[in-house]
Amino acid sequence: MAENRYPYDIKIDSCGEVLGERLSTSLIPTLKEIPADADVASHQLMLRAGFIRKLSTGVFSWLPLGVRSLRKIERIIRGEMNRFKAREVLLPAVQPAEIWRESGRWVKYGPELLRLKDRHGHEMVVGPTHEEVMTDIARREIRSFRDMPLNLYQSQTKFRDEIRPRFGLMRGREFIMKDAYSFDVDEAGAQASYNDMYQAYENIFRRCGLQFAVVEADSGTIGGSYSHEFMVLAETGEDALAICPNCGYAANLQKAELKTYPVGEAPEGPLTKVLTPDCLDVPTLARFLKVPQSAIVKSMLFTANGDDGPYHVLALVPGHRTINPVKLKNALGGDEAYLTDPQTAEEVTGMTKGFVTPIGAKVKIIADRAVPKMRTGVVGAGERDYHFTGARPGVDYKIDGVEDLAEMVAGDSCPRCETPIIVKRGIEVGHVFKLGVKYSEPMGANFAKADGTEAPIVMGCYGIGLGRTLAAAIEQGQDKDGIIWPMALAPYQAVMLPLEVQNPEVASAAEKLFKDLTDLGVETLLDDRDLRPGPKFKDADLIGIPIKVTISRKGLSSGQVEIKLRSTRELRTIPLEGAAKEVLKLRDCSLGKPEAGGRVP
Repeated sequence: MAENRYPYDIKIDSCGEVLGERLSTSLIPTLKEIPADADVASHQLMLRAGFIRKLSTGVFSWLPLGVRSLRKIERIIRGEMNRFKAREVLLPAVQPAEIWRESGRWVKYGPELLRLKDRHGHEMVVGPTHEEVMTDIARREIRSFRDMPLNLYQSQTKFRDEIRPRFGLMRGREFIMKDAYSFDVDEAGAQASYNDMYQAYENIFRRCGLQFAVVEADSGTIGGSYSHEFMVLAETGEDALAICPNCGYAANLQKAELKTYPVGEAPEGPLTKVLTPDCLDVPTLARFLKVPQSAIVKSMLFTANGDDGPYHVLALVPGHRTINPVKLKNALGGDEAYLTDPQTAEEVTGMTKGFVTPIGAKVKIIADRAVPKMRTGVVGAGERDYHFTGARPGVDYKIDGVEDLAEMVAGDSCPRCETPIIVKRGIEVGHVFKLGVKYSEPMGANFAKADGTEAPIVMGCYGIGLGRTLAAAIEQGQDKDGIIWPMALAPYQAVMLPLEVQNPEVASAAEKLFKDLTDLGVETLLDDRDLRPGPKFKDADLIGIPIKVTISRKGLSSGQVEIKLRSTRELRTIPLEGAAKEVLKLRDCSLGKPEAGGRVP
C-alpha cells in the first residue's frame, strides 16, 4: 500500500466537500500587488486572494478557493430550483447552427456568437445561451397538454465573444450560468411559472446574504415580452437603476419609462436661420442664443440593422436629455441601431455633422415624447455655424413616430406615482424572461390541446450568472484589506491562525481546536505555515473568511483564544475550552440571518 503523504485525516462532509484544509498543502497563491489589468475591486481581489487566474482575455481558470465558493452558490441555486419542481439536465456546450437558423438568431445574435466548423464542414456554435437546445428537447419530448407544466434547468459553461471583455468575471467571454426554461400550455400557466421562478430567485439571493433589487428590464437578444433583472446593489455597478422610494417601482435605466418631464421653449417668432459661430455643442449654443438647453432639439442620425439590410433614422430629443439606445432599438422593432459615422451621415443627409436638421430631412424621423410638446425650438440648419430658431414640430418639420427615447435621470417623476426617482448602481446577477412563443413557434415546438388541436408551447427563461454573483458579492462586501464574504458564499467559514507553530503548546491547541471545529461541521482553513503573524493576518483578511480564530502562546497562558469577525471587526477573547461551540454558534447565527441579505426597496 502506498504511503499516505499527508499525516492527518481529511474530513469530508455529506456533499463530498473537504471540511478542514491546511493552507500549507492547498493551492492558495495570494498576491501582494494589484494586477495591472484588473480595474475593479472584485477582479483585483479574486486574483490577489487566489480564487482565479487569467488564461486569456475574458477567460479565467478557477482555483480551489474559487471552486469552493462556486459550489456553494450552485448548491443554493439547486436547492431552490428543486423546491419549485424544476428538474436538472446538462446540455451540450457546442450546438449545431441549424437550430440557430430555425430560431432566426443565426444572423440576429451578431459577432458575439462564436461560430466554427467541425471536420465535416458542419457549422457549429459555442453556446452563449441554450434557448434553441431546450426548445429542441421540448419539441421532441412534449406531446400533449398532459406533459406540462415542465421546468428544466442546468448549470453550464457559456461563451460570448465580447468585443471588450472587462471587469474580470463580470464581463468575461467564458462564464458559468444557471439557465432554466419553463414550458406551459397557455399564458396563465406561463405567468404562474414566471412567478415561481421570481420567488425562487428572491430566495436564492437572500440566502446568499446579498442586498439586491428587482427591476423591470429590457429583454435584449434573448427576446420575449416581459422581464425582470435581479441586481446586487453596489456603488461600482455597471448598471444604473431607477428606484421609487414611495411605491417600490424599480427599473433598469434602459427600461425606465419617462412619461413626462419639463421642457423649455425658445422665444416665439417665425422660423429664422441664425448664424451661430463655433456652437458645436448644446451648452455653448444655449449660452449663445440665451435659451435653456431644453429648448434645443438634438437631431442624431442612427444606422439600424433591419431584416432587409441597414437603414437610417433621425432621432430627436430635447437638448438637455440623452437618447437611450435600448429604447431606440425597441422603438425600431428590435433592430439594433448605432450612431452613423460622420462621413456616412453627411453622404446620407447632405448636412454638416453637428448641424443636422429635421427640416426637409429625407429619412424616417422618430421623436422623443417631449419634442412635440415644444411649441417652438432650436434645430440645426444643415450647414456649419447655422441653426434655425422658431422651429415648430409637426409644422416646420415632420415627425414619423413619437416614442419614449430619453434616458431617465434622478429627480424625474416615477411613472407609477410621480414621486421623484432616485438612481442607484447595481450589478445584474439574474434575469427572468417571459418568452411566449418566440422560440417554440419558429422551431415547431407544438403540443396537442385537450380538444385535439395543436398550439405552440408557451415558454419562460430564467438565468443566473454564478461567477458574476460571486464578483458582485465582493463589490458589495470589501474594504481596503480584502474581501468580506457573506457566510453563505465564503470558501471557508472559519480560519485558524496559530502563531509560532513550532511551539508545541500552540501546535497542540491548534490541532485539537481544528479537529473540534471540523467534527462540528464548521468548514475551517488552518494556516499552519511557519510565518510571522503579519503575513498570516494579511492573507486572512484578503481572502475574507468570516470568522478568524487566533491562537497564541500569550493567550494560551491564560487559557484564551481570540475570535474576530471579518465583517464588523468585533474582537472577542474566549476560553479555549468551548471555543469550537462558540464558533459554531457564530456560524449558525450568520447563516440563519444573513447580515446584508434582503431585497431593496
